[in-house]
Amino acid sequence: MDKSRVVLGVSGGIAAYKACELLRRLTESGHDVRVVPTASALHFVGAATWSALSGHPVATEVWDDVHQVPHVRIGQQADLVVVAPATADTLARAAHGLADDLLTNTLLTARCPVVFAPAMHTEMWEHPATRENVATLRRRGAVVIEPATGRLTGADTGKGRLPDPAEIFEVCRRVLARGVTEPDLRGRHVVVSAGGTREPLDPVRFLGNRSSGKQGYALARTAAARGARVTLVAANTALPDPAGVDVVPVGTAVQLREAVLKAAADADAVVMAAAVADFRPAVHAAGKIKKRDGEEPAPVALVRNPDVLAELSADRPRPAQVVVGFAAETDDVLANGRAKLARKGCDLLVVNEVGERRTFGADENEAVVLGADGTETPVPHGPKEALADVVWDLVAARLG
Repeated sequence: MDKSRVVLGVSGGIAAYKACELLRRLTESGHDVRVVPTASALHFVGAATWSALSGHPVATEVWDDVHQVPHVRIGQQADLVVVAPATADTLARAAHGLADDLLTNTLLTARCPVVFAPAMHTEMWEHPATRENVATLRRRGAVVIEPATGRLTGADTGKGRLPDPAEIFEVCRRVLARGVTEPDLRGRHVVVSAGGTREPLDPVRFLGNRSSGKQGYALARTAAARGARVTLVAANTALPDPAGVDVVPVGTAVQLREAVLKAAADADAVVMAAAVADFRPAVHAAGKIKKRDGEEPAPVALVRNPDVLAELSADRPRPAQVVVGFAAETDDVLANGRAKLARKGCDLLVVNEVGERRTFGADENEAVVLGADGTETPVPHGPKEALADVVWDLVAARLG
């Protein structure tokens, strides 16, 4: 990211200490970060900590340094405002336009992208008042990240945990990279599949592939940063959950099909980036298949797995739903891609060349996005997030 002026708002919740890690990542990436905590946030992390980490003085009230008019200037000059954690109280005050401290004044004067990372107990997150406040903020163009599920204060567990600071940073990075105030996927539900399915042969062996899931995760992160509600169906990945994304872990192609079809019922778009095994063993041995001296192994009979992409394309639960497929090819890449596009019936097909040292597991990708309308959109070699942005640009255009 180019150097930007970032305002980090911190609400008074136990997760406030995690914002120190987010602040470190923002400053180490070269940004000028001003921390604006609420008065209650200082009960959890003191002003001296925020000042030392950011290099700026910290204030909570509009009466500090009045001659500099901070309640107006901080928001006016910001390239991004991120509030992490955002408590139920802060979300409510922001949604209703209150201006009773420096943070809420900053939110009212900001004309840049605003990201909220909520953290609270499950009951507070699920309360109709909070849900309405979140809907209001999203409708106005703010990116409100879905909280994570996990351990909360005390012994409680549920949805409401602050997402990992590294993943919140990724959302901020994507929002800053686009430089767009209005998230174009707000109000949309998108489904992304990622990773590679594994088809068990016996309790210790499986048929699988080399997919790491990085491209699917980049698609999920980018969609969340563009305001979408994202369901990520993840097959056998070892990646951290993206911030603001509902992750559904699966193992086999049959499990992936079930999860994707369920999530797609109310989705505006489905992007099938997972490497789904075409075949699975006809028989799953109950015990480990033994190697026996003097005997050749028995042949492994295979049966076809369901074609999830073709099924989605042919039987869409919503007529205007956009379906995107991926084609990993090793030769005749474009010819095979066009044939697959026609065979699958999807709207867009991302075609890339793969191999042992190409694409799988890498942080970069290059591809050509083929459209059912005959269009071809080449994406040069670069970060997988860049390809993700191109895919969502094309999806957003088709969603209108």
